[in-house]
Amino acid sequence: MEKCVFCEIAAGRLPASIVYEDNMVLAIMDINPVNPGHVMVIPRRHFETLGDMDETTGMHLFQIAMRVEQAVRNVEGIRCEGTNLLQNNGSAAGQDVFHAHLHIIPRFAGDAVRVNFGPCPPAERTALDALADAIEEAM
Repeated sequence: MEKCVFCEIAAGRLPASIVYEDNMVLAIMDINPVNPGHVMVIPRRHFETLGDMDETTGMHLFQIAMRVEQAVRNVEGIRCEGTNLLQNNGSAAGQDVFHAHLHIIPRFAGDAVRVNFGPCPPAERTALDALADAIEEAM
């Protein structure tokens, strides 16, 4: 297995611009920001995807992400009229660093970022209900 860049950052062996750190997570500036102020929150322990993460770590990761998101909105000099929180699981979903992480991306009117789900026709209620039941059962 290749060395994980986020594990190396968490261990202090690679540089990062740290926004926040504690014994469970780090919040770091994205080295390839979508917009200025783009932050990633990563667990210190290696989890390939969100589904691999224990609930305690996951809850803490999102708690810190909420605090960071609010801070990004309040920093003078960061153009932030809104935010996207983005978390990709698996290569089919766009994950390219296989260490779970959550992006906090500042957004503003007219920026170059496009999030497009394409035309999505409404689903039938019976199909939605059946999927909801199956997902609930899987939980």
